[in-house]
Amino acid sequence: MAVPLTKIGILSIGDMGMGIAKLLIAHGFSVATNASGRSPDTIHRAKAAQVELLPSDQDLTRACPVILSVVPPRDAAATAQRVADAAAAASSSNSSSSGSGSGSGSESPPLYFADLNAVAPSTVKSIAALFEKNPGAADVRFVDGSIIGGPPAIRSVDGAGDGKEEWSVPSIPTSGPHKLSDIPGYGEKLFGVLNMRHIGPEVGSASGLKMCFASTSKGFTAIAIQSFTTAHQLGVLGELRREMGSRLPPALLAQAERGLVGMPPKAYRWVREMEEIALTFEEEGGNASGGGPSMFRGAAAVYKAVAEDTVLGDEKTGSRKRGRDVEDVARAMAEGLNEKKRRTRRMST
Repeated sequence: MAVPLTKIGILSIGDMGMGIAKLLIAHGFSVATNASGRSPDTIHRAKAAQVELLPSDQDLTRACPVILSVVPPRDAAATAQRVADAAAAASSSNSSSSGSGSGSGSESPPLYFADLNAVAPSTVKSIAALFEKNPGAADVRFVDGSIIGGPPAIRSVDGAGDGKEEWSVPSIPTSGPHKLSDIPGYGEKLFGVLNMRHIGPEVGSASGLKMCFASTSKGFTAIAIQSFTTAHQLGVLGELRREMGSRLPPALLAQAERGLVGMPPKAYRWVREMEEIALTFEEEGGNASGGGPSMFRGAAAVYKAVAEDTVLGDEKTGSRKRGRDVEDVARAMAEGLNEKKRRTRRMST
């Protein structure tokens, strides 16, 4: 049995984090996470995937020379702060041990923290500053990164009988003064397995690329939600799909329908992501509204309505009940929004 290359920490083990964990384990790495506060279902899935469950962030920073942050955008800063605090505490503990003469005298390798979350360039710069401002965590090597594409998954290969697994993996652009391939020994392999590309020396470039890409994909889905829901209300959804199929490139209708069906379990995360896109455009010059709020604040409101005002907000990946086809997405949206209107009218009378 091959000895694992090294242990990689992942916070947290959601759909994307779990996919990355399985990919790393399949390529010889071991994976650990902080399991405190996680749901029984998440803990069960992590154990089934052979992810080591550790009781605290400090244990994670001690055990893992690399930590990947893969959390909803709203949790990105808090997660980084946790790791900075844990790294500082571990550094203080190591210093005390060395001072008492119990240390081995060898210097611990630096901790690499890769923030792979969907946030604006200004947000990721403020996250990087959390480490710089913490004396005990100032040596942490911060990597700005982003994930473009879905979770890693084994790709089915017809007729493949050689026993080799083929993986479908997202692209992970990174930027900043550090990159994972710099790590001696296993860094190049880790960088390659994760399908990383280092696109520049500045923190913010990789996150900015993600914001620009997501604006065209998830932004389009937000438009499709409104369009298909309104068409359902008007009784012309079938006609809308017919016209789109005959007059637009076929891939556009397929993208709209795929986005509609796939977004319900993710809508709560995409609220903040749309706000981060809006912030990016407002700050970096791509906002065409003459200095007013970006259109993506409206897109955030669309996903907030999905998450909070409809049954679609209760959907979980892997156990879908509603919104499994385009018609039911539009139907569920209409039901939820109509009920919200009725509640609003009752409250105003």
